[in-house]
Amino acid sequence: MTSAPEISGVVPFYNEAAVATGVIDELVACLNQLGRSFEIVLVDDGSSDATSEVLMLAQRRSPSCRVLHHPRNLGQAAALWNGLHAARGSILITLDGDGQNDPRDIPVLLKHLEDADMVIGFRANRQDSSLRLAMSKVANAVRRYWLRDNMRDTGCALRVFRREVLRSFLPIRTLYSFIPAFALGGGFRVVECPVAHRARTAGVSKYGLWVMLWRPFVDMIAVGWLMRRRLPPVEANEVFPPNG
Repeated sequence: MTSAPEISGVVPFYNEAAVATGVIDELVACLNQLGRSFEIVLVDDGSSDATSEVLMLAQRRSPSCRVLHHPRNLGQAAALWNGLHAARGSILITLDGDGQNDPRDIPVLLKHLEDADMVIGFRANRQDSSLRLAMSKVANAVRRYWLRDNMRDTGCALRVFRREVLRSFLPIRTLYSFIPAFALGGGFRVVECPVAHRARTAGVSKYGLWVMLWRPFVDMIAVGWLMRRRLPPVEANEVFPPNG
């Protein structure tokens, strides 16, 4: 592709060889139906299984796919950060590579983007264990209180946003937890939209429950402090001297 597409999908993968083909095929089919130019950036985060080969095969099958490889596992935040900065579209879409997000929700999110800068999905009927659901509920409540972002489910990876929102992000290891807070702190309009959540059909979660809690909690304290210290997002107007 020589010209920049209108839409860029970014999907991080780590040891998801069993489901990656299905995720990519669903996403390609969904974006094809929009009638808009697009690309899909597939990020292999140093997988130790056959994920790399699956992504390269997808790239050969579809000219809309581009593959980025990390030589070693750097984590979801790094994969997301590098994928987003490699993307060329004016509208960016993110989703997980584990198959739990449903690409058929994307057209609805894009519709809401007409009146916002970012639309994030919240999982209306999560297919997770009771323990994980309970811990997520507590974590989201604490985050809302501290960051004042008023978001119900920042753990949902399905998001659409305008390219300019990307400049509000910071490259931290728990970036995925604070994307809405960064966008709001940058003065952008963020709205939520209910989306589907599917049970895993293969593979395992890459995050243990303890890691899900303590890493975001530590960074949440720092991000909250930063948001309180950040300059207000006020656009300056240039003043010209009177003629003569």
